[in-house]
Amino acid sequence: MRKNIQKGITKTALFLLGAAFCIPVLFLLSGSVMSRYELTESLMPLMADREELIRWDFIPMYPTFEHYIRVLFQTPQFFVVFWNSVKIVICILAGQLLIAVPAAWAFAVYPFRFRKILFTLYIVLMLMPFQVTMLSNYLVLDGLGLMDTHGAVILPAVFSTYPVFLIYRGFCGLPKGLIEAARIDGAGEWTIFRHLGLPLASGGILSAVVLGFLEYWSLIEQPLAFLKDQTLWPLSLYLPEISIEQAGYSFVASIITLIPAVFVFLSGREYLEQGIIASAMKE
Repeated sequence: MRKNIQKGITKTALFLLGAAFCIPVLFLLSGSVMSRYELTESLMPLMADREELIRWDFIPMYPTFEHYIRVLFQTPQFFVVFWNSVKIVICILAGQLLIAVPAAWAFAVYPFRFRKILFTLYIVLMLMPFQVTMLSNYLVLDGLGLMDTHGAVILPAVFSTYPVFLIYRGFCGLPKGLIEAARIDGAGEWTIFRHLGLPLASGGILSAVVLGFLEYWSLIEQPLAFLKDQTLWPLSLYLPEISIEQAGYSFVASIITLIPAVFVFLSGREYLEQGIIASAMKE
């Protein structure tokens, strides 16, 4: 009886905690269908800089889809920044797969000289925040003539060390005897990599893709530092540009920005858990 009560209390506490995390999403959903009058009344203390609390009704009195119509059909700039985000994310993830997967395979399978030292250097670089490497990235990109282009955001992210670390852990889970047996049977290194490495470590690879999408879909610092032309900005920089007088459009843009991230997370949640578990295992 006591255990049942404890379980009930635990489930209730977790439910309330989960509901608290959902409040911002409900806030966005309700704000996106509020009329301009209701938004003005609700946000007036914020807009007028008054020392009053904002009054918010999660169920609008007069719901409307005018903000959705305005953003989706009457704001071409929104589609420009949206496709900028799509382009940047796809190019980054494709480049990371081309670079990180072979690099992780080499670290996990081939015992070359200074392997551990080089991998430790990879981990150190992974822990460095963008502010530490921003100046060096700027100098390299400026020397290559990539400043104020999407390449300035894509190129440094393609050579990120984090996906190498994450995929490496997935390759480390492969049985060494299986690889040796394939070599004894006459299989070449490319055949082993393609038919054994990639299928058996697909969970780590897909988890790196999911985490990469969630990170690069909301980039702010890199494009803000390397892109001056606003027509090249991703969607993450478009949202702060919406003024408080256009609060309804801001809510709608936030909802549309959230949808791809939620879809990718729900689709790759299982692979994401596998990747996190694999990355936590000690070598």
